[in-house]
Amino acid sequence: MAAALALLAGLSGCVSAGRLPPARADAPALDALGFFAGQSCGEGTLKIALRRPRAVTVASVGRWGSDGGLILDQTVTLAGQPATQRQWQLRRDGPSGVAGSLSDAAGPVTGRIEGNRLHLRFTMKGGLRADQWLALQPGGQMLHNVMIVRKFGLPVARLDEVIMRENR
Repeated sequence: MAAALALLAGLSGCVSAGRLPPARADAPALDALGFFAGQSCGEGTLKIALRRPRAVTVASVGRWGSDGGLILDQTVTLAGQPATQRQWQLRRDGPSGVAGSLSDAAGPVTGRIEGNRLHLRFTMKGGLRADQWLALQPGGQMLHNVMIVRKFGLPVARLDEVIMRENR
C-alpha cells in the first residue's frame, strides 16, 4: 500500500491542480442551467498523469425537462478515440445549489453557484473524485471550465476547456 501511495504521489506531480477560473466582478452572474439550454460547444485540453495532453471537443444540446430541470446531452471526442455520449440531468437545489446526475458518474452531482462561477463535485467510476469549476466570462457567452480529477486526494488529471454558447 505504501508503494502504491508513493507511486500516486509521484504521478500527481505530472498533473497540476494549477489555477482555477477566478470569480470576476466584471462578469455577469451565472445562470448555471440557463447557459446550457440550447446548443453549446467546448474545446480544450485533457492532461492525464504520465500521458501527453490531448485535445477534447464537446458538442452539447440542452433542453428543459418536465420537472423544470435541465437535460444536457453531450458528444465528447477525445483526440485519437471514438466519440462517446453522456447525459447530465441538473436541477436547482435552493437559492445557490445545483443537484443531479451524470451518466458516467458513480453517484450524484452536487454544485454551488457563487457569482459568475459554478463548482460541481461528483465521483467518477473507479473511485476518482472530480471537482469542476465553470466561470462565466464577460459578455455572458463563454465559460472557462477547469476540472481536476483526484485519486486518494492527489490530482491525476486536469481538463482546461472553453465552452461557447451557439446561435444566441
